[in-house]
Amino acid sequence: MNDEQFRQLQGIVLKSQMLSALLHNWEKVALPDSWLVAGAIAQTVWNNRFGFPPAHGINDIDIVYFDASDLSEDAEAEHAARVQRTFSDLPIWIDVKNEARVHLWYEAKFGYSLKPYTSTTDAIVTFPTTAVGLCPRNGNLDLCAPFGLSDLFGGIVRPNKRQIRRENYEQKVSRWVKLWPNLNVVGWLEDG
Repeated sequence: MNDEQFRQLQGIVLKSQMLSALLHNWEKVALPDSWLVAGAIAQTVWNNRFGFPPAHGINDIDIVYFDASDLSEDAEAEHAARVQRTFSDLPIWIDVKNEARVHLWYEAKFGYSLKPYTSTTDAIVTFPTTAVGLCPRNGNLDLCAPFGLSDLFGGIVRPNKRQIRRENYEQKVSRWVKLWPNLNVVGWLEDG
């Protein structure tokens, strides 16, 4: 990944009223090791690339954090409710997840277990397709993009098989191609 791609990503994301409102008020999220991640970032870039309005097709905004000191579902729900109240002026659902507790529910939901994550960036590396996160720090944006930004800017969707199963990938992709028909989707079997 190069600096030009990162500057381009920042420019696109900060043009989105929803994402910029969140990022410019990140201190109100007030969660440890917290990042804006995944779909809302990618879909904002796709909207820019394919000429759609910035919020086209975006169902939610994902915020992830890492707090191993409290793995309770109640704490996560309380944080989620607080963040949703704080940003209630945004016309979108904000999903808040503690990556430190994902291993506790993952098997029941997806049918197979996973090792506990050690940080939020450890979790981002396993995201099914859009392994990207942004985090405001000291007046700048930090980027976590373990596979770079080329696919994102190229409108390419590729499975990250570290954790996702084929049916989950294909379900995500089937929704996306209806909303962004010019995406270049790499099929499950095409990707080695």
